[in-house]
Amino acid sequence: MTAPESSAPASIYDRAVYPSPGPDQTGRPCEICDCDRTRSVFQVQGIDSPIVVCQGCGLGRYEPMLDDDSIASFYPTDYYGEPGTKFRKPLEAGVRALAARRIAFLSRGVPSGGSILDVGCGRGVLFGPLADRGFRVFGVEANETAVLGADPRAEVHIATRLSEAGFEAASFDQIVIWHVLEHMVDPFDAIAECSRLLKPGGRLIVSVPNFESWQARWSGPHWFHLDPPRHLYHFPCSALEKLMARHGFRVESTHHFSLRQNPFGWIQSALNRFSDQPTGGLYSLLHSQPGDGISLARRLAMWAAFVVGAPLAVALSILAAAMGSGATVHVVGVKQP
Repeated sequence: MTAPESSAPASIYDRAVYPSPGPDQTGRPCEICDCDRTRSVFQVQGIDSPIVVCQGCGLGRYEPMLDDDSIASFYPTDYYGEPGTKFRKPLEAGVRALAARRIAFLSRGVPSGGSILDVGCGRGVLFGPLADRGFRVFGVEANETAVLGADPRAEVHIATRLSEAGFEAASFDQIVIWHVLEHMVDPFDAIAECSRLLKPGGRLIVSVPNFESWQARWSGPHWFHLDPPRHLYHFPCSALEKLMARHGFRVESTHHFSLRQNPFGWIQSALNRFSDQPTGGLYSLLHSQPGDGISLARRLAMWAAFVVGAPLAVALSILAAAMGSGATVHVVGVKQP
């Protein structure tokens, strides 16, 4: 594999990742385990900082961390899609249906009329179903455009960091951080702030890609859920559990299966690894609209890979989940008194 190019690609999903192994180095202590030794593993196209891995807990991160202006540039308007939608219409309906299926899980144990905060709420797909069940819903989002189509019953605060959103202590019965923690420049402060914002006995639900999963290890630099360069941190499940425990949460349960995330990760990672399609090409196709320049032949090839690969991808995802190695995980923690 050739060395990375210095310029960024045209597509926001077409960033190449290259192996960049290096010796152990000593630097700033890890915010999870306090280990000060890291090792370089990947280099992302167009990014000077390598991805390094903590030799204590396995947490991956850019070192040095990227600046705020660079991070903001990774989220152009087309990342969020049209107001209220992100995927092509049939797929958008499926995404919202899967989100609605999560509602029973997310609302379990929350008192009637309780308050739920969605951190990094994006388009707010959880707001409507939760509000329909009688919950008071709140959100925090860094991009004001992303929430233009959100349910008006939600109270959304625009802030780049959770600690800047202006919520009072012990305001919420439950906080959800669903595939957002890995995007944060300071996820450790966010978890600490969740502890302040939750009522005693309140629940924190965090979902992230699992950096120690079978899928991650098999895919290496081709792993779809690396999502370069937007994922600033890469959490092994065990490291996430340690982080939550460090900030006063008792880990109640850990879940390794996601029908929306895990099977697709196998298919796109395999395409990244073995085909000549652009990195993240299938995912880009799911966002695309007619007339966007993707050739018919390329569309048919990627749709064929999706249809043919889906049964095997689902089976692999079920097996990985059974073995505690899901490609994505969500961890439920309870705030201790």
